[in-house]
Parts: sequence; structure tokens; C-alpha cells
Amino acid sequence: MQDPKEPNIPEQAEEVQAGETPEAVGTEAGEAVQDEAAATIARLERELQESLERSLRAQADFDNFRRRTRQEKEEFAKYASSKVIGSLLPVIDNFERALESSRETRDLDALLKGLDMTYRQLGQVLEQEGVKKMETVGQPFNPELHQAVMQVESDEHEEGTVVEEVMKGYTMGEKVLRPAMVKVSS
Repeated sequence: MQDPKEPNIPEQAEEVQAGETPEAVGTEAGEAVQDEAAATIARLERELQESLERSLRAQADFDNFRRRTRQEKEEFAKYASSKVIGSLLPVIDNFERALESSRETRDLDALLKGLDMTYRQLGQVLEQEGVKKMETVGQPFNPELHQAVMQVESDEHEEGTVVEEVMKGYTMGEKVLRPAMVKVSS
């Protein structure tokens, strides 16, 4: 058995070809390893550079998306009410007509009729937008829907019941736009 520290001369001798010295064979093998290492390093550097570029592009895309989204939100908020305002313009036109007509004719009944029609038109516009008046009288007082402005003695209603509506309340879907101002029985 051969000592592992001793070189295996017959194997090395086979690797050496005619006219080559053992030093030349070692140099060529070393150069091949160095070339392979250099190629691997170059490949890894290219992959790293490509990954960095992809990362920068992704970050730029995200920044652009965030900026575009913010601009769209600002634009939406700026013009969100334009639909409602557009549907209110005919109501304003009818108010103007009613006022102009009543100035010319001094007919109070015609003015009241015009105002009533315009009021109903305004109610229809609000209803189309999902706005509803709250029904309050006779309902139990609910601080989420009602704002109590006064307590009154009442034999007709139980304690804590809305007996009179001072100012109407409105909802839009499940959201309270304005609580109703009410008088509550005590």
C-alpha cells in the first residue's frame, strides 16, 4: 500500500505527453481552472447585473403605478360630485324660472306651485343618488340616527320615543349624511 503523501508517479506519468514537462502540464491545468473560474465569475456578474436591472425596472414600474393611482384618486375626488351637480342643474333652472315668473306676474299661487314642483324634482334627484329621508316620529330614539334637541313630556308616547322632528335627517345607503334633530319624550 502506498503512502497517501507520496505522489502517484505512474498516474502523473500517463498525463504527461511526449515532449511535455510535468511543470507545463500543471500550468495548463491551472490555466484551464482559471479560465473556467473567470468564465463563471463573468456569468455570475452578468446575472447579477440583469437582476439589478430587473429590480430597478420593477421599482420604477411600482413608483409609476403609485403616482398614477394617486393622480387618478385626486382626479376622481375632484370630479366625483360632477354627476350629482349635473343632475341638480335642471332643478336650479326651474327655481330661476319660478322666481322670474313670480316677479313678472306677482302670482303667489303660481310661485307656490312652481316651488312645490321644483322641490319634488330635487327630491327625485336625491333619491336617484340613494339619499333617503329618515322616518323619525314614533321611532325609539337612536343616538346614531337622531340628535335630541329637547325632551318633552308626553302621555301618548313611551319614554325615549321621538315625538317631533325639528330638522329632517338623511341617509345614503347605510351611512348617515345628517342626523335628524328631534324632540324626545321623557
